[in-house]
Amino acid sequence: MAAGHRSRKIGVSIGSGDAMKIVIPGGTGHLGGLLSGALGSAGHEVVVLSRRAEARVPGARTVPWDGGGGGAWTAEVDGADAVVNLAGRSVNCRYTEDNLRQMMDSRVRSATAVGAAIAAAARPPKVWLQMSTATIYAHSFDRANDEETGVIGGGEPGVPAYWGLSVDIARQWEDAQRAVETPDTRKVALRTAMVMAPGRGGPFDTLWRLARWGLGGPVAGGRQYMSWIHDRDFVRAVEFLLVREDLSGAVNLAAPHPLPLRAFMAALREAAGVRVGLPATRWMAELGAFVARSDTELLLKSRRVVPGRLLGAGFGFERPDWPDAARDLVARSRAGRVTSSIRG
Repeated sequence: MAAGHRSRKIGVSIGSGDAMKIVIPGGTGHLGGLLSGALGSAGHEVVVLSRRAEARVPGARTVPWDGGGGGAWTAEVDGADAVVNLAGRSVNCRYTEDNLRQMMDSRVRSATAVGAAIAAAARPPKVWLQMSTATIYAHSFDRANDEETGVIGGGEPGVPAYWGLSVDIARQWEDAQRAVETPDTRKVALRTAMVMAPGRGGPFDTLWRLARWGLGGPVAGGRQYMSWIHDRDFVRAVEFLLVREDLSGAVNLAAPHPLPLRAFMAALREAAGVRVGLPATRWMAELGAFVARSDTELLLKSRRVVPGRLLGAGFGFERPDWPDAARDLVARSRAGRVTSSIRG
């Protein structure tokens, strides 16, 4: 399905239409910064809801909230054109029982609170985009998962049992949105792959650093698939979904060409000009994840996810192929480091 869609270079930018008021709960993180900057630059009123009242997000106005129901923030939802809920504890941590519980609680609680505010609004927003994750799909080497035929994970043979908890979090996250009656508000669940963007705090920064250190080889054989999306295509896909009134339900936000980790890291090393990439065994990955206070599921689970509904709706990816995307991200990352050094 993914191949052959390059020619359908269709993209929708909300910047060319009427200005919108867009509320972004949890918008102070890595993805929130990407969206707020792009939407604010396009002339839209962006309101970020944050636990940190002092937070400043370029292109946005910040309003405090506690991640739950009630409060003055609900007035921002009433009369808004759109809500894009990004709230939820970061997955870049050790998957301990406590951290997994926090992931679940923060996601379900925020989605429930946003839904309640929309349901109670006198002038509800036209659309509610709710962050979800491509991790909801089963660990798979031999089949691509789209929205129609994809297999939801949980209980696959031969994988750690706790991986099923990540799937359960994703299911309950989406269920919290689905359960709210919002007859005047279209709902979309953004099943998002790893968003590759320059700058601190995202997966690309970590992977690029490993490549520069000569550690960017295959992990545990490297057969597992990496699903990803370029940061500008992520922003464009969100813009597309904000205005496409015919699209609701689950939508995969992933580039059309996932590839095995071995090939993914080889392309990144080539873009970075690094010739050597030492491989890592599973136990080495476990040790590295422990030191980095992260979890190996992020690298070992095979996420072979494709954007069936986006492609079917005519969305055109600017960076559908990883080697091209990697070259762009490396160049922008290097330019950012030079700029930071000059300013310093």
